[in-house]
Amino acid sequence: MTTTGPNPALNDDPPLIGGQGLASHQQESGNLAILKLLTSRDGKRWTDFVATMRVDEANHCSYEAWALRGMVRWVRLRDGCGGYDYQVIEVVGENPIERQDPFALSSYDEELTAGGAPDDVMRAFVPHERLTYPYAYERISQLFDAPDAPDLVVEAESYAFGRQPGQHGNVDVIQSRSPLVFSGPGAKRGASIIATAKQVDVAPTIAAMLGFPIVDGRHMDGRRCSELGHEACRFLRWQDGEVIEAVREPRGAGPERVYLLLLDGQSHTELRYRLERDPGSIPNLRRLIECGAMLEHGSITNFPSITWPSHNAIGTGAWCGHHGIVNPSYYMRAQQQVVSPQGQQFDTAAFLSGRVETLFEAFHRVYGDWDGAHGGALTASIIEPCVRGADHATLERRLVGDRAWLIELTRETEHEISPRWKDELEEHGHKMMGEIDNRGLAQARQLFLDHSHAPPRFVFHEFSQPDSAAHDYGPHHEGARQALDETDLRIGHILGLLEELGLFESTLFVITTDHGMAVQDVTLLANPARIPERDGMATVTTEPFIYLRDVEVEIEVAHDGRSGRAWVRDHDGNTAGDHAPVEGADILVTDHVDGVVARTRTNRDGLAGFALPADIAPSGLRMAVRADGFNPRHLLLDGKNLAVDLREALYGQEVNE
Repeated sequence: MTTTGPNPALNDDPPLIGGQGLASHQQESGNLAILKLLTSRDGKRWTDFVATMRVDEANHCSYEAWALRGMVRWVRLRDGCGGYDYQVIEVVGENPIERQDPFALSSYDEELTAGGAPDDVMRAFVPHERLTYPYAYERISQLFDAPDAPDLVVEAESYAFGRQPGQHGNVDVIQSRSPLVFSGPGAKRGASIIATAKQVDVAPTIAAMLGFPIVDGRHMDGRRCSELGHEACRFLRWQDGEVIEAVREPRGAGPERVYLLLLDGQSHTELRYRLERDPGSIPNLRRLIECGAMLEHGSITNFPSITWPSHNAIGTGAWCGHHGIVNPSYYMRAQQQVVSPQGQQFDTAAFLSGRVETLFEAFHRVYGDWDGAHGGALTASIIEPCVRGADHATLERRLVGDRAWLIELTRETEHEISPRWKDELEEHGHKMMGEIDNRGLAQARQLFLDHSHAPPRFVFHEFSQPDSAAHDYGPHHEGARQALDETDLRIGHILGLLEELGLFESTLFVITTDHGMAVQDVTLLANPARIPERDGMATVTTEPFIYLRDVEVEIEVAHDGRSGRAWVRDHDGNTAGDHAPVEGADILVTDHVDGVVARTRTNRDGLAGFALPADIAPSGLRMAVRADGFNPRHLLLDGKNLAVDLREALYGQEVNE
C-alpha cells in the first residue's frame, strides 16, 4: 500500500546546511547505496533500515527511513513554541519506525522474552518486529541539523553489529534507554516515576532544581525566546530538553551541589533486575535510588546512542545535531578529514559547538568562575567526555590538586580492582578499565578532601567499567554484573566521604547512563554500514554513518544544440562554501541508442566542452561522468538525474514525487 499526503510549504530548514543528507546531485549514489544496504546478501541479514534527509534545490528538507518492509517520509514544521511537529507525508508498505512507544521492553523479562530466549542471556536477539523506536522522527531529524552529519545513517538489526557480545548506537528502544534517577534535595523521595523523559532533559532539570535563572536561550528550532515573542524561558544557551517536572519536589530547600554519576553503558533492564531480584546487591546505588525518584521506564538517549554524542547531550541539554559531536568518529566535509573524538579521547572539547552551553559553563555563569580557592564555583569533569568549561577536567589534562597525593589515594583502593579484568579482557583492550575508574575515584576523593579550596559545586563523573564489561561479556552476563558491583563499591567511597564532610544531605545525586546495551549475535560479524564501500562505492564510512563522495555536474547546452559544456565539482564544499573543480573527470555523451556522441575530460577548472548533434534534444542525450575517488554520475543533458527508483526496486511501486 502506498499513501502520500500533501507536501506542505516547508519552514524547517536545518540551522546549518553543510552537505549533509542527499542533495539533488546525490540521488543516484544515495539510492544505489540504500538498495545495496537493504538487498545485498549481507544487507538482508544485517540491516533494519536506512535513514536520510533529502534536500531539494530550495534547501527544503524531508526525512526518510527505508526498510525492506516499507518506507516512510516525513517533514517537520515549526510549532510556534520553539519546537517541531512531525508530519508523515508518505508511507509505502509498512512504516518501519511507526512503533515509538518509549515504555516498551523496559523490564528484564520483557527484553529477554522479546529476544526469544528468556533462559539464555547470550542469545536474546531481539528482531525489529518486537522493537520500538522512541521519538524516532525527532531523533533522526535532529541529527541532520549538523553540517557534519552523514548522507545516510544505517540502523543495524539490534543484534547485528560487530564482534562484541554487547553493543549500542541504534535508535531502537533497547539501545536507547538509560536509567535515570534524581536523589537528594530538589527531588521526590522514594518514588517510582512513570513519565517520559529524554536525555536532553537532564541538564535543564538539574538547573531547575538548583534554581538557575532563566535566559534568552535557543529552542530546538534554533530561535531565541525573544525571537519567538516569549519572555526568557530557557535555563541553557541552547536547550532542546525540558524540565522533568514529575521528579521534582517543589517544597523544601534545593541542593547546594550536584554529583552526576554516569554508569557508562549500564542496561536499564539489568539495573532493575538487580534492584528487584538480587537483595543486598549494589547497596550504594540502591540507597540513592530508594530515597530518590527513579523513572520506571528510564529516559531515551541521543541518536546515535553512543558515548561521545550522548555524554555531551546530557551535559548541554542539546541533541548532537546541535552540539556538533555527532558520532565517536565522523567526517568533517569542509576539511575533508575524519576526526575521532572518542579515539582521540583527550582534548576533544574543541569539537563541541560554541552555540551550546555546558553545565560547567552554566554553573560558572550563575555562581562565578572559580578563583582557585573558596570563591566562585569549582566544577569537575572526571574521566568524562563532556568537559568544556570544567575546572578539573581529566580528558583536558587539567587536574586540580597535588599529583603525589593523587597517586597515594589511587594506591589506597587498588586492591578493590578484580584481577578478572586483566585475566579475561586483555585481548579486548579493556583490561585497564578497573584501573581507570580507580584513578577517577582518587580524583573525586582528592577534590573533596583538599581543604585549600571549596568543595566542587558540580561533578560529572563517568564510570566506564559497566560499559566495557557489557561489551565484552554481554549486558546480562555475570561478568557485567560483577563490573557493576565494583562500580557500586567506588560510589560507596564517594557517598561515605560526603557524609563524613557533612555534604551528603545537601547534594543532589543524578544517576544515568549514556546509552543502553543490546545482546549481539557475534557469529554474524555484521557491519552493514560498510556494505556500499566494500561493493566499490566511493564513501567515507564511520559506522553507522555513510558519507558519499559525489560530484556536482552543471550542464549548459548551446541554444542551437550543436555544442555543450559541463562543469564538474566536488559536492562537498570547503569552509568558505566553495566547491573544488574536479580535473580529469571522464565525460561520455551518448544518444538514445547508446551511440557515442562525445568523449572528453575536464580541465583544471573542472570544465569540458563537446560537440552535440543539433537534431537531438538535451532530454534525448545521456551523460556519464567518472572521476577518481568519486561515485559515477549518470544524467540527461537537461539535468535530470538517472537514478534507481527505490520504490519500484524495493516494493514494485513507481511513485512520482
